[in-house]
Amino acid sequence: MNKARFLVEFGASMTAYVVVLIGSVLLLGGGTVTGGWATVISLIPMLPALGVAIAVMRQLRASDELQRRIQLEALSLAFAGTALFTFSYGFLENVGYPKLSMFYVWPLMAVLWIIGSLLSGRRFR
Repeated sequence: MNKARFLVEFGASMTAYVVVLIGSVLLLGGGTVTGGWATVISLIPMLPALGVAIAVMRQLRASDELQRRIQLEALSLAFAGTALFTFSYGFLENVGYPKLSMFYVWPLMAVLWIIGSLLSGRRFR
């Protein structure tokens, strides 16, 4: 997959995610949707998020061996770093630290993935 196609797929999926997320939040915030439908509406943004994941996977599969290795190392750092941070913070919650939402996990992993990509990419220059 070339870069332009990836950007179109990724961009379209992210745009759909933002639009659906805003719609979901507005519907749920109005209090008109309750019960089982509230669960469905709250999870609907995950459909375009799946499109984002598919675009990333397709791009990784189309990459050459060096780029795959860089991304593997970057994702390894992101996975391990996120695990260490979240487990550490979980232990801190046991001694009174405020509970954090699961919404903090993905941004942490994304930042560590970017840092890992920069570090690993620099290593192979």
